[in-house]
Amino acid sequence: MWTECDGMGEWCDFPAGKRPSIPVSLPGAHAPWPPVWEGRAMTSAADLVTARLRLRAPEPADVAAYHRLWTSADVRRHLGGPVAADRLPAYERSLATTPHLFSVVTADDGVMIGSVVIDPGSRFEARRELSYQFLPEHWGRGYAREAVRALLAWAFTAVPSPDPSIIAVTQVANTRSRGLLESLGMRRVETFEEFGEPQAMYALTAPDLRG
Repeated sequence: MWTECDGMGEWCDFPAGKRPSIPVSLPGAHAPWPPVWEGRAMTSAADLVTARLRLRAPEPADVAAYHRLWTSADVRRHLGGPVAADRLPAYERSLATTPHLFSVVTADDGVMIGSVVIDPGSRFEARRELSYQFLPEHWGRGYAREAVRALLAWAFTAVPSPDPSIIAVTQVANTRSRGLLESLGMRRVETFEEFGEPQAMYALTAPDLRG
């Protein structure tokens, strides 16, 4: 399972003994893509388009780019290092079962540059939680903000929740991520320590989402 603990959307493994008690089901090695649950694919069926990007469900061709995200020292700088090789197959299988997970590709040539996801019932009191991650060569071009804004605008209506806000959690040291969240109108609502690092929780309601 992936759990966002950085705010750049870099999914991480919890240290032994600190994993939340959330059940995870992984498909078998020969499961169809994507696995079907109660008659429908578990990944989001939505397809979001922005000025420069397309957000769509993960496809088998995306796996190589996801492997780069999981093993990049830059992407995982705040996460304790790259994902171990023996854990990559489980991460790969989870691509097909994580709800509201989107691969972010360029609209003109379809190159995958990152991913964004909304957890509909996070470990934080089942609140909707935003996560995102982008390959380093695409940083600094505004792609992350463009994709995240589109995801948030969609999620406020498409992913129902009794809580009107969507949250994101990032390490306090991750100034790049905090700047992105704040530029979209997110407000810092809590600071706490986890995994030996100060964490900042941000929250946003639909009326406060900036263009």
